[in-house]
Order: sequence, then C-alpha cells, then structure tokens
Amino acid sequence: MKPVLTGLAALFLASPALAHPVTVQSCDREITFEAPPSRAASQDVNLTEMMLVMGLADRMVGYTGISGWNKLDEEMRADVAELPELAERRPPREVLVGADLDFWFAGWNYGMSVGGEVTPDTLAPFGIQVYELTESCIHIMPRDRIAMQDMFNDIRNLGLIFGEEARAEELIAGWEAELAEIAATIPEGEPLRVFVYDSGEDVPFTSGRYAMPTAMIEAAGGRNIMDDVETSWTRVAWEPVVERNPEVIVIVNYGEVTADQKIAFLRSNPAFAHVDAVMNNRFVVLEYVEATPGPRNIRAVRKLAKAFRGG
Repeated sequence: MKPVLTGLAALFLASPALAHPVTVQSCDREITFEAPPSRAASQDVNLTEMMLVMGLADRMVGYTGISGWNKLDEEMRADVAELPELAERRPPREVLVGADLDFWFAGWNYGMSVGGEVTPDTLAPFGIQVYELTESCIHIMPRDRIAMQDMFNDIRNLGLIFGEEARAEELIAGWEAELAEIAATIPEGEPLRVFVYDSGEDVPFTSGRYAMPTAMIEAAGGRNIMDDVETSWTRVAWEPVVERNPEVIVIVNYGEVTADQKIAFLRSNPAFAHVDAVMNNRFVVLEYVEATPGPRNIRAVRKLAKAFRGG
C-alpha cells in the first residue's frame, strides 16, 4: 500500500496538477492546457535547449530541425542522448502526428511558415498544441521591439505549461542578475555600431529590429546598425552596410560556410576595405545557438560586451 502524504509534502507534490488548467499567451492566441504535456517535442537547437534547461527531457518524445542546419556540441549531445530527432529540418505534419505529440515548441520560420502545412491551426485537430517562440511573432502580428525579456517570457510560459514555475523563475532571476553585472561594466558614451552577418555573399542575411541579436547587442553596449529594418531575420543590400560603417561585425557560425570563411570573404572584398570593422579586424563569432533566443544568450552578451570593450 502506498504511504499517505500529508501536510507540506502532499501540497508540494500536488501543486503542479493543481495549477492546471493554465492559459498562456502565444503570439496572437491564448492557449489553455488542461494538464502538463507529456509527449512534447521542440524545433531547432535553441528551442530544444530551452526545454532542456527547464528539465523537461523526460516529457519529450524527440526534437526536430537540428541536424539539417547545425551540429550538436558536446553540451547538448549528452542532454539529448536518449531523444530521437524526428526530422532533420522542418517536419512534415505526418511526422508530428505519427509521433503522437501533444505539444510542439516551434516558431514562425522556426519550423513553421505562414500558410504552410504545419501551423497551430493545422496541428490542432490532431491534439497537438503549439507554443510559438516570442521572437517569431513579428511574422504574424505587430509587436514591440525585441528585448532580452522575450526569451525570459518563453521560459516563464514553459514553466506555466509544464507546472515548473519555480524552476523558470529561478533561471530568470539568475540571468537578470548576470545582465545587471554585465551592464555595470559598459563604459559611458555612444554605443558601438555593430552589424550582424549571418550568411550570403550577393546580399547579406542579417538581424533586423525584431531579431534577438539586436537586444543582445544593446545589452552589451552596442547598437545594431540595422535596427531600423522592421522585421527579424532578413536580407538587406550591402550598400547601407558599407554606408553605416560598422565598428564591429558579429558573425553567426553555422551551416556549410564556416565563420572563418565568412570573415575571409569580408576581408578580401574591396567593397569593404574601408569599413571600420574590417580595417581594425573587429569580428566576434557567435554560434547559431547563441545568436537565436535561448539560454546561451546571456553568455553571448558577456562575450559581446568583452569584445566591444576591446577585450
């Protein structure tokens, strides 16, 4: 016979169940969870890491969309060792349905596209609830500019959805303390002009006003020279990049073209010869998982702040 728990022990164990149903905001939708999901999956390396840092691996049946673009580092390989990758890139709907999911953490351009076959609306009839990455909401609705709080919002909502609110608040408090510590090291004066170079030679793919690097650069004491571009990740022309003359270039490292190859392209192209960042060899490399919303954003801000100070 199982022992009967009383007092604080009973309250503690019962609290996650008692917290449900819960309702959270996901972009322009309110979604209600009658109980914590038990067959979850996540799309992309950064969203998967958010699930893992929340201690949710035992509620997951797999993940999607990592190996098609990225290689797992040692830190993540150990964490997902027991989980299968359900799809290397964007999963077809039948893959998610076939895995008998009840929850998928994804985003617009993070596994989903507007009008595509895999959206919250197309998955709902199969009992799969979708929580959308906050950064990605700009693709379907107007919103305020990006902030570090957007990543915290996703962690807080995951905590509510899975009945792990205390864990979420503990993580957020630690990150906020780290950001305050970094902010105290930033010298006064005009923020450095920074350009984010993701990929592309004919036209660069970069971070606009609503992509996470813009918030990270600001937290580190810089300003994204493309923060007036009213979208998140996007393509721009090279001419305004040269004209705005970045003092630092942030390289996003992933895919077949390495960070070293991207830097070599910038150094060898005569069009960039008089750009301050190129002349002074001021490049900062961020891994994809650092440049997209997730737990590693905080260490990336620290790396950027150090580089901006010339460290």
